[in-house]
Amino acid sequence: MSRFVQYLLIVSALLLAWLLMQAVHEFGHVASAWATGGAVERVVLHPLAISRTDVEPNPHPLTVAWGGPIVGGAAPLALWVVWFSASLPIAWLARFFAGFCLLANGLYIGVGSFQRIGDAGDMLSHGSPIWTLWLFGAVTAPMGLLLWNGLGRYFGFGPNAQPVNAREALGVTTVVIVIIFLEFCSSSR
Repeated sequence: MSRFVQYLLIVSALLLAWLLMQAVHEFGHVASAWATGGAVERVVLHPLAISRTDVEPNPHPLTVAWGGPIVGGAAPLALWVVWFSASLPIAWLARFFAGFCLLANGLYIGVGSFQRIGDAGDMLSHGSPIWTLWLFGAVTAPMGLLLWNGLGRYFGFGPNAQPVNAREALGVTTVVIVIIFLEFCSSSR
């Protein structure tokens, strides 16, 4: 049973991080669009699709493009700092999420620049020098890995492994199920 709970926590934490990372990333695009006078037509958050935000008119497309990965990395990092400072018992989960977001956004922009994928393509076509995308990736992706360092013990790995908390695993799984249900109900692909 303990191995099952361990795997449940791992899979659920990764799914939760992926789903919330997309939501925070898209929130960055939405907030940037609103702050620059753009009109958000549609936000796609669906468990079977890659998220996106459609903005039209978009008077400042470069700002909107950068808003997603910047907010997508900074907001989870700030959340973890607050949770850690408040000594909340599951601050490690917020740290895992922050690391995931920094790694995902950093790789998405840095590596995406080579094929002009998604936001990276928008950034390049609207005037960002490619080195700024590489710098963003070179700073955020390693920060994400650094935040992950030492978290294995909460997942039952390593020399300092702790027994996986079944309540935490079930709680994370429940949140994932609720988010997936809400996304299926509220967004099309």
